[in-house]
Amino acid sequence: TKLLMSHSDFHDLSHIQSLVDDLKNDDTQRRVTSINNLTTIATSLGPERTRNELIPYLSESIDDEDEVIYALAERISSLSECLGGPEHNYLLLSILERLASAEEVVVREKAVGSLQKLAPTLPSSHLEEHFVPIILRLAQGEWFTSRSSAAFLFSGSYPRVSPDLQEKLTLHFSQLCADETPMVRKSAALNLGSLSKEMDQTKLTSDLIPVFTQIAQDDQDSVRVLTVDNVIALATKLSEEEIMRTLYPSIRNCCLDKAWRVRYSVAEHFCEVCDALGPKLTQELLPAFVKLLKDSEAEVRAAAAKKITAVARIVSEEQRLKSILPSVKQLISDQSQHVRAALASVIMGLAQVLGKEATIQNLDLFLHLLKDDFPEVRLNILSKLDAVNQVVGIELLSQSLLPAIIQLIEDRHWRVRVAIIEYLPILGQQLGREFFEEKLLGLCFACLGDTVYSVRVAAALNLRRLTDVFGVAWANQNVLPRALSFFSHPNYLYRIVTLYIIDNLSPVLEKETLSSSFLPLVLRLAQDTVPNIRIKAVKTLGIVVGLLGDYPVEDVRGTLKQLALDSDKDVVFYASKVLAT
Repeated sequence: TKLLMSHSDFHDLSHIQSLVDDLKNDDTQRRVTSINNLTTIATSLGPERTRNELIPYLSESIDDEDEVIYALAERISSLSECLGGPEHNYLLLSILERLASAEEVVVREKAVGSLQKLAPTLPSSHLEEHFVPIILRLAQGEWFTSRSSAAFLFSGSYPRVSPDLQEKLTLHFSQLCADETPMVRKSAALNLGSLSKEMDQTKLTSDLIPVFTQIAQDDQDSVRVLTVDNVIALATKLSEEEIMRTLYPSIRNCCLDKAWRVRYSVAEHFCEVCDALGPKLTQELLPAFVKLLKDSEAEVRAAAAKKITAVARIVSEEQRLKSILPSVKQLISDQSQHVRAALASVIMGLAQVLGKEATIQNLDLFLHLLKDDFPEVRLNILSKLDAVNQVVGIELLSQSLLPAIIQLIEDRHWRVRVAIIEYLPILGQQLGREFFEEKLLGLCFACLGDTVYSVRVAAALNLRRLTDVFGVAWANQNVLPRALSFFSHPNYLYRIVTLYIIDNLSPVLEKETLSSSFLPLVLRLAQDTVPNIRIKAVKTLGIVVGLLGDYPVEDVRGTLKQLALDSDKDVVFYASKVLAT
């Protein structure tokens, strides 16, 4: 392993020599470390010795542990910068060819990735002389591993080779699409779209469309599921008539496929499919979308439900009223809570699509989900209320809105209560100050007295967010008088809430308020009989005094010195810490 003995000019020879020696060390981790430093080794050797000594050396070292060859597959392409120019990059290909046939999936993936990086750096002559033969050998390999890797390499070389080689590549790619091993066919199907982008329309129609049709009818759902992505890719290269003749039948069949994963893929990408097919075929595909909304599998219905508003935007008004709305009426009572939650996340957007008159006529569809038993459904509706509010106004919403919010705030799961508290400032922004003060502000204060600590903390932070929405003057008038009343509560858990409120509001209020209202309360709570409150009061003092800066305030150092002698060691610690600053 003494590759560097003659390279005496390098200032860190011993370190580099150690890396070289580690290439054959018995310790696997040291071999991995050495491989990860290949560029360091190559830089020290220089281009000529890297080409003549290091690369042959690495070629002999491929039969190693998976961790080592994984690192080699990942790092070897970086040596292209150390070989003396792109005309030498082909020297790395033979190593990567062997790694691309490895049994371990992650090794093959890294090797293929490195080959894809190297392909654009090769001169066209080297691409034809060295890279394409590698693709053909891998594509005809005895083991499925090499054939699977080959499928990822066609698109990178196809546009840069001669027409004769393009014919060869197309032929071998077609053979991979019909391979006896499903994994190979899946790899080919994954790369059909990228190859199609490199072909002209004539070649695409004559050579690739038949292959696509074959893949779309494959007996394995893991292959057929890729039909949707390929339709989207191929449609960009075809005319409307060709799309109708070649792609539309396949995507329609996918909507009715016996495998739910295929139907799910259509539902998940339905809007992209519609964009690819064009307006005319979208109208014809709508009945298939309606069937997906009624699918026997909840996952498919949920995926389709998330696309309802987007689909409603691209179909005619008649189809919205005759096809989309009846489906929505069924979905709001779906037996799966996840389907209802998916619908709730997008249904409010329908209001803007339908318009005011149709929204008012179907308002019960929007508000029905506010009464759902599943909290996530109600939260999804509340988070998008502004979409309906902008169309019909708050008056029509308020009757159903308040009971739903109250139910969520009183939910037995504290995380649900925290979630609705976090939504309240958004609702305030959407519904307006007057409505919020009248209907929701009281609920904000009620949450400060929740039995769960996390809810009380969230409620205190909520007051800061409301101040950001409505302004400091509003907070001085509507928040401070009620929020700070907790300082005299007989239960210490509620007294400490006052300090959390001060922590959150101090950064946004005037120094006068901090000095006249907040500081006296904090100093008073610093004398509380409960050590936990004294600890928190000391921390809050640090925040308030820090924000006041040079603003004239009564001396707090006396209080802090007194607390530094407290009977509780934690109070002493935090008081001393604040005094030190």
